[in-house]
Amino acid sequence: MEYPLDNTDKAILKLIQENSRLTIKEIAKRLHLSTTPIFDRMKKMEKHGVIDKYVALVNAKKVGKQLTVFVNISISKHGKDALNAFVKAITKFPEVVECHHVSGDADFHLKLYLKDIEAYNDFIMEKLSVIPNIGKVESRFSLSERKRTTALEID
Repeated sequence: MEYPLDNTDKAILKLIQENSRLTIKEIAKRLHLSTTPIFDRMKKMEKHGVIDKYVALVNAKKVGKQLTVFVNISISKHGKDALNAFVKAITKFPEVVECHHVSGDADFHLKLYLKDIEAYNDFIMEKLSVIPNIGKVESRFSLSERKRTTALEID
């Protein structure tokens, strides 16, 4: 269910998406409000799940993850139990940073960050291949990243 956002809520979300390290005091100053309503609004948005968590975005290449791979996976059986078993298995792997159940030719679309092609081969051979019910696997390697953001447009 959608949470009703007013203009102040939207302004807070825009600010913390740009820099989640802003203090309540800094946000209040930018929005020309006192700290109490900012704090209350943020706690309310956290409580209702509008704000999931506060994180730092780490540059994958700077920490040795030179390879970004997008993997489309089709599974053999499509029952609820089979889908849930796949999701439970695949989401345990730290290389998998995103897992989407999708429409189209594939059932799942994954995003992986790995050290190099050898690490990807190890992932396929040692981790992915042991998950039951996998049909087709199709991989695409990122040549360059042209846009990276986690910020959502707040209307």
